Amino acid sequence: DKAPLSKSLLLVPSAISILLTLLFQHYQKFFAYNLQAVKEDFQIWRLVCGRTICLDLKDTFCSSLLIYNFRIFERRYGSRKFSSFLLGAWMLSALFDLLLVEITQYMFGITINSLPSGFLGPVFALFVPFYCSIPRVQVTQVLGHFSITNKSLVYILGLQLLTSGSYIWILALSGLISGICYNSSILKVHRILCVPRWVAKIFSWTLEPVFSSAEPSNEVRVGMGATVDIQRQQRMELLDRQIMMSQVAQMRRQRQQQGGMINWNRLFPPLRHRHNANYQDHPSEQGIPPPTEVSEEQVARLMEMGFSRGDALEALRASNNDLNVATNFLLQH
Repeated sequence: DKAPLSKSLLLVPSAISILLTLLFQHYQKFFAYNLQAVKEDFQIWRLVCGRTICLDLKDTFCSSLLIYNFRIFERRYGSRKFSSFLLGAWMLSALFDLLLVEITQYMFGITINSLPSGFLGPVFALFVPFYCSIPRVQVTQVLGHFSITNKSLVYILGLQLLTSGSYIWILALSGLISGICYNSSILKVHRILCVPRWVAKIFSWTLEPVFSSAEPSNEVRVGMGATVDIQRQQRMELLDRQIMMSQVAQMRRQRQQQGGMINWNRLFPPLRHRHNANYQDHPSEQGIPPPTEVSEEQVARLMEMGFSRGDALEALRASNNDLNVATNFLLQH
């Protein structure tokens, strides 16, 4: 729902990759990412074909799962801004691919004629906003020392994709560099490499009806999973967040081990039963300190998850602007 571009990137390249592997193997040469042909024979079209379709089914599977997890950014930014990020990361990573290959040959004497094919540069670039903007919430611990968070599976998939080929580290490095350049607005890249509005309208009229999905019904919102974890996952899917398996019991055990358990109900009274009078800028009671300054950016992030502005303000004030603590509390109450 609300991610037609992610669905198209998930279905179309995967289908073409499977067809090339099983039925049309003699056409795979046209989708090889051959840098030698690009530089010597000026076959620029290989940059488009070779950097779009994976020829390895393992890469196809891992990149598809990563695109599925990164669909949250299309829901958050909108299809046009998300496609602009992918376009900018795709073009920048193509440039960095060539630069890194030349640097590798100059410094180590290694000649690289081809790289792994596929939509890998933008996929690795999406790890930059994923690391910067998605809160990290601990799910459990392994052996008492190693934390498992809501982001661990995505990083494991990225590591699996990174180790699937000999020179895929070049694509990963160029993707991360392009993601940093685009996400940090270096040299105003996001203004130069963007999808024009008229192009976005054309695709919204033609392709969006094909790949759009109906909004989940009200019954699904409640969560009909057989376990609490599945119900949490269903709820977070509808809230467009990836922090779906946070467990209050685990957090309380950690607090006990650290020397004391936090009473959430004492620190955070139930928000849903408060009235709008609690959100006034000038409290009427004497002796009550003024509310803590709240970052509008953090309020916007919580509202993007589906929480009301009043609940987001109250949770951030009570948690002293700690986004992770405020998110954990709102998800569990």
